[in-house]
Amino acid sequence: MYSVIDIESNGAPFRKESIIEIAIYRYDGHEITDQFISLVNPESEISSFVQKLTGISAKMVLTAPKFHEIAKRVVEITQDSTLVGHNIDFDYRMLRQSFKRLGYEFNINTLDTIPLAKKLIPEEKSYSLSKLCKSIGIPLTEAHRASGDARATLDLFKLLMIKDKDNDIIQSQQEENNVGNYLQKISILIDDLPNERGILYFQNSDGKIIFSDVVEDLYKSAKKILESDSKKYKNIQDNAEKISYELTGTDLIAKLMMKNKGISKTQPLPFGLFYRKNKYILEKIRKEQEEKPYLRFKSFTQGLKAINYIKSKEELKDLNQLTQKINLKKRHEIWTSSGRTLGEKSFLILENGKLTGFGFYELYHQIQSLEKIKKLMLPVTRFTQDLQNDLQLAVLRNEFEVSELPKV
Repeated sequence: MYSVIDIESNGAPFRKESIIEIAIYRYDGHEITDQFISLVNPESEISSFVQKLTGISAKMVLTAPKFHEIAKRVVEITQDSTLVGHNIDFDYRMLRQSFKRLGYEFNINTLDTIPLAKKLIPEEKSYSLSKLCKSIGIPLTEAHRASGDARATLDLFKLLMIKDKDNDIIQSQQEENNVGNYLQKISILIDDLPNERGILYFQNSDGKIIFSDVVEDLYKSAKKILESDSKKYKNIQDNAEKISYELTGTDLIAKLMMKNKGISKTQPLPFGLFYRKNKYILEKIRKEQEEKPYLRFKSFTQGLKAINYIKSKEELKDLNQLTQKINLKKRHEIWTSSGRTLGEKSFLILENGKLTGFGFYELYHQIQSLEKIKKLMLPVTRFTQDLQNDLQLAVLRNEFEVSELPKV
């Protein structure tokens, strides 16, 4: 049993889209046994591009049912079937996303007609639905409307089944399901991850963290790890059953959170910034070297970025000004920056030049006293060389607003 589907969305940013039209044909391999076609009120704007492409206007969907009103019907018509679509990943993601907003997990095996068409109808110039249908003589009425595209996809699927003389579609269904199940697993694991900086936690079936890392984009990084061919991620791919995350704000705050949880090791800093003959030089630090670097870096690339930044700032070209800026001794300050979410700030506490704590506070909080600040902060018990270096790099790049720490 198959459910051939097409969905049109409102053109909102990725993962914020809403369905504006849906069409599903239930097909038993011989004939259509059920169908469902409906406009859907997205409860949000439809982009001008989508309106022009589909012809669906805001006025047309104003009185249409909202997704929660058709959700039960979608479950009924797709039950115990394989969901078929032309670029099914999009349609399946839209369904899962819409159901998740209702607090419901929608899971189903899927089949994509694009790779099937490439295998069974080779040497076509294009495998877009409209061009492929035109090339092989399948009528496509109302292109970019759910009903027209879903019906054309069904006709294409029928043709592919006829062309499948070796019964690859049926015989390889288990293989397709295995691949589909893993792709489905990826989709389930990463669905809720935002495109923001944070800490990723991959957990096994017992809840044990099997991998964690600070990343710039939680969603993209998790997807990359789960889809990677690299052997180093094989254990994660095989055993990950859940992905948790924490938003962190700045990169430095992220590292502090990792250290605070005891899941981050002190990083070696093998490269150093030196100043010789009126020139900044980056080189590997030798053990027997007496000359102390002004800054240390975990990689040559990080060091080069710092040197390029220094060269771009006229005031930092002077060594005295550079050393004065990154000197942390006797500093009694609070450093603030953006938080994890809108309306939140992150902060660091330096007492006598050492980092003693960090934390977050809402913008409406009043933290004018040291006593209140310390109630909000998480203590930093070990002030390591790499932490000091991270602080120096942060103050060098003006990543924080710096002010005197209240004394009382």
